[in-house]
Amino acid sequence: MIFTRSTIYIAALASFVAPAIAKDVNVYSYRQPELVKPLFDAFTAETDIKVNVQFLKKGLVEKLVAEGNRSPADVILTVDISRLNSVVEAGVTQPVASNVLNANIPSEFRDPDNQWFAITSRARIVYASKERVKNGEVTTYEDFADPKWKGRICTRSGTNAYNLALTSAVIANHGETAAKNWLEGVKGNLARKPQGNDRAQVKAIYAGECDISIGNTYYMAKMLSNPDQVAWANSVRIVFPKFENGGTHMNVSGIAMTKSAPNKQNALKLMEWLSGDEAQKIYAEANGEYPINPKLSASKLVVSWGEFTPDDTPLIEIAKLRPASLKLTEIVAFDE
Repeated sequence: MIFTRSTIYIAALASFVAPAIAKDVNVYSYRQPELVKPLFDAFTAETDIKVNVQFLKKGLVEKLVAEGNRSPADVILTVDISRLNSVVEAGVTQPVASNVLNANIPSEFRDPDNQWFAITSRARIVYASKERVKNGEVTTYEDFADPKWKGRICTRSGTNAYNLALTSAVIANHGETAAKNWLEGVKGNLARKPQGNDRAQVKAIYAGECDISIGNTYYMAKMLSNPDQVAWANSVRIVFPKFENGGTHMNVSGIAMTKSAPNKQNALKLMEWLSGDEAQKIYAEANGEYPINPKLSASKLVVSWGEFTPDDTPLIEIAKLRPASLKLTEIVAFDE
């Protein structure tokens, strides 16, 4: 082949253009597409960096392990502290040094070794029927096991990540024996077998199948924004239960950079952006979540739900108790 000045120029241009494709940031996400699309659209509009999202319902860790160094994923976005911890324990993440992340995210919401960073939080609360539950009838998580609620509680599967995290918090506050008794008590009070998602439980309250349910706070915002679900939302009020010697159980969504990230530079830009003002405002206003960044406040709607004191059990402790909570949940056959 004869190389002319033109072919050399074309080759040089090709080598320059190629990195434009590599600008894309690839995300493996456990978060539902409709919850993250506004965030990534805003990031792309501001930075001109495209975000490709692969949504997974399960198997994220297994997928990354199987792909190894060939994985195209740059960033992991997931809900639940236990899931964040599991990707670290699987060895598929890498530590991230960032003054921006450290400034925007309080230390209690970061992995001690900078492997993961929380970017939003939510409380695990009670949705209570306005008609059939009086103010002050349920005030603690321990109340869920009180026989007065027999046949009156709805919840999703006990092995769901959110419920396992709550059970882990019960273990952290009271020990495994007490947690097992608590699970048995809650199971005995169920109006039906665990099923559906958090919103399905509120629908069941609206239909008169139960009187209280366990759910995340931000689902109230989602129901109020959906014409087909407004009636469900209006049939309940939010109650912030606490542990008898603690506060309200909190969980998070968070991010981590994969060990094999092909585009570390732009992956870091995305992570830092998600901790900043614009993204935290979207979390607060569009998703009805509590911002992690202390400079940002929750939306007026979220504030209207009431004040509460978060439980001070370290998130990493709750994450490490997940195997114990899963074992207890299976021992009591909670979902059967």
